[in-house]
Amino acid sequence: MRTPRALLPFFKSRGWRAFPFQRECWQAYLDGRSGLLHAPTGLGKTLAVWLGPLAEEISRRPSPGPARQPLTVLWITPLRALASDTLRALREPLAELAPHLEAEARTGDTPSALRQRLRRRLPFALVTTPESLSLMLTHGDFRERTANLKCVVVDEWHELLGTKRGVQTELCLARLRRWHPGLRIWGLSATLGNLAEARDTLIPTPTTPTSTSPSAGPEPVIISADLRKPVRIDTLIPREIDRFPWSGHIGTSLAPQVVRRLEAAASTLLFTNTRSQTEIWFQELLALRPDWKDELAMHHGSLDRKEREQVEQGLREGRLRCVVCTSSLDLGVDFSPVDQVIQVGSPKGIARLLQRAGRSGHQPGRTSRVLGVPANALELVEFAAARHAAARHEIEARRPLLRPLDLLVQHLVTCAIGEPFEAAAMRREIQSTFAFRDLGDEEWNWALGFISNGGRALASYPRYRKARLVDGRYLVDDRRLVQQHRMSIGTISSDSQVSVRFANGRTLGSVEEGFISRIRPGGQLVFAGRRLELVRVRDRVATVRPATRRAKGQIAIWGGSKMPLTSELAHALSDLLDPAAGAAHADSGELRAVAPILAIQACWSRIPSDRELLVEFTRSRDGEHLFLFPFAGRLVHEGLGALMAFRISRDSGESIVSTRNDYGFSLTARRGLRIDTAALREALSTDRLLDDLVACLNTAELSRRHFREIARVAGLILQAPPGRQRRSQREIQSSASLLFEVLQRYDPENLLLRQSEREILENQLQVTRLRECLLRLEGQDIVPVETARLSPMAFPLWAERLSSTMPGGTAASRLEAMLAELEAAAR
Repeated sequence: MRTPRALLPFFKSRGWRAFPFQRECWQAYLDGRSGLLHAPTGLGKTLAVWLGPLAEEISRRPSPGPARQPLTVLWITPLRALASDTLRALREPLAELAPHLEAEARTGDTPSALRQRLRRRLPFALVTTPESLSLMLTHGDFRERTANLKCVVVDEWHELLGTKRGVQTELCLARLRRWHPGLRIWGLSATLGNLAEARDTLIPTPTTPTSTSPSAGPEPVIISADLRKPVRIDTLIPREIDRFPWSGHIGTSLAPQVVRRLEAAASTLLFTNTRSQTEIWFQELLALRPDWKDELAMHHGSLDRKEREQVEQGLREGRLRCVVCTSSLDLGVDFSPVDQVIQVGSPKGIARLLQRAGRSGHQPGRTSRVLGVPANALELVEFAAARHAAARHEIEARRPLLRPLDLLVQHLVTCAIGEPFEAAAMRREIQSTFAFRDLGDEEWNWALGFISNGGRALASYPRYRKARLVDGRYLVDDRRLVQQHRMSIGTISSDSQVSVRFANGRTLGSVEEGFISRIRPGGQLVFAGRRLELVRVRDRVATVRPATRRAKGQIAIWGGSKMPLTSELAHALSDLLDPAAGAAHADSGELRAVAPILAIQACWSRIPSDRELLVEFTRSRDGEHLFLFPFAGRLVHEGLGALMAFRISRDSGESIVSTRNDYGFSLTARRGLRIDTAALREALSTDRLLDDLVACLNTAELSRRHFREIARVAGLILQAPPGRQRRSQREIQSSASLLFEVLQRYDPENLLLRQSEREILENQLQVTRLRECLLRLEGQDIVPVETARLSPMAFPLWAERLSSTMPGGTAASRLEAMLAELEAAAR
């Protein structure tokens, strides 16, 4: 395959040669095919997909035609922050090959003047987000304005796959495919383990099997770059390692060593796993090197867009020595490759670490480098395990999300606003998506009833009547409802946020309402790299000013649980710890560093593995303890611990406390725990799994809290119109709770209630993965070990329980005493 003639000037002027995978993409597109491109970060994926449509347009119109070409390429990006960089990448070849063609962006950040211009005329290529595309579908002329659309590109598809925003993308694509048969769809992905499933989710065909797909067309292709981009994963090993580590015990104590690494490099991205850690590490580095004030910056999703753009521009211009960031810089934000990437804390996943490593050496042929900084000693092994798994190309899969009905009813209202629909035709369109291919009669009839009158329990309230059936078609023509719906489209992942601003109006970003409500006026907080004093909170705006007095401010925190260890990384970790399987890697620096910990573990108990279930039994002044190590990740262990505690206490009558981490979980009781293999088998059985989980975890209350998000997406909780004060988080939760109670009482079989419980079980407790873990454990030997004292693997679980159940000072004293006792025994 040769480079299309139309593209030669662009490559020749830069002295470039196209990669084979790029030429393969261009040829597939020109042959009328859709597909998924899988290639490492920094190898030219954007050009591989973008230049196909451009070559076709240039070949079709060899001389510039009218200055204004109709919309031909729609480019969907998962983040608004990526839109400007994507636009820059698309415009570069346009300027040289087809200056008469235009590319623009339409996202939530687009200025109102440009939005109005785009309403009048769309460019040749338009960059947008799933939410903005859904919003455009509410305009009655959008089908006509996209009449020339030939191609849709979904960038960073791995970020959308398995999320509601991904399903929103699927539904929008189904509408466009029905309007424009023959539409070519291309997905881009850098790190993904289930390519065929990812392709079939994005581009369903009758052979995948989605028999209701509106047009067959050539089978979509999967193109993988055969270029092995070298990645080097190193670890910063502490000079001293405690033999009984626990979560957070190292943390920022490694900051001086990190500073020395920063001094040796011209530019660094320092990734953390949470926004709060970003704020903490920025302050820590600034305290160690105050002379770097103008060379240090931070970047995370809660900072104002202008703040983020200034940081991105500083990276492009090479003015910044280090940027402390979160996943907001994981993806394709365009800047010169940095010298090094540092990952603070275990990435908890192989794909995530490779994605971040790719920000260094972000060019073909260059080696990507990442330095791991462990937050506790055992994370040294996690970094080593990630390195070995990456070398074996063991990348996590992302499973598609199926049938989120809150999103379905939102989309039906979207379509009814833009273009009235007939029920049978719309059902065929909806079922052409992977997410809703198995949509049943009950679900479909319920959805139509919901958009018409709110369902059985809410039918008496006019505010829930949205769509009307006129001449066999569903339509929404109430201007107030249309406005409210357009405002709710972007609330799929919406949290209750409070804007943080100076008195002069300059916005720094946003924090959660729950955090800012705990700070009184005059109190201090640390946010956006600044020490601030709160002046007041009014109308969801927190007015602040620079703090003048030195005081310990509260570092901004955001909700959300810790990321669990992925199954693939957990298995790689177990392999590394296993004396037999890990023998080939025993000479790694990380394992040498933790060798004293593992030696004590082997002496006092046994090295745990996911090939058998190690169960330790220990007595302490607190009572009796069972420690189990399935290596299934924090969320699965939370469910397993609660399940076992419920089942054992049901028989014994004793109160049992459960604690978990990524390696295992513990059960603690005053008495009644013992190592009984038969009893443990029974407590770990899959029999009545869902019934027992519902009983032991109070899923009704969890579902009630989660229902707020479902009600918001489904349009049951409406956004305040422009000019009206937005409701507080407490008011929104109160409205959602009232709706939940009404539905439970008068419509207990409502499908949104079922969805709420299902999402709690699947997302928060990972019940599918939990069941898989139990089935795995059924086939494994249980290895019981009674220990005289806490082992190094058990100690973090014991410490976690202490920290969560005792006041800070008491817990610290108990921890110090236990550490002294264990250290003495280990000598």
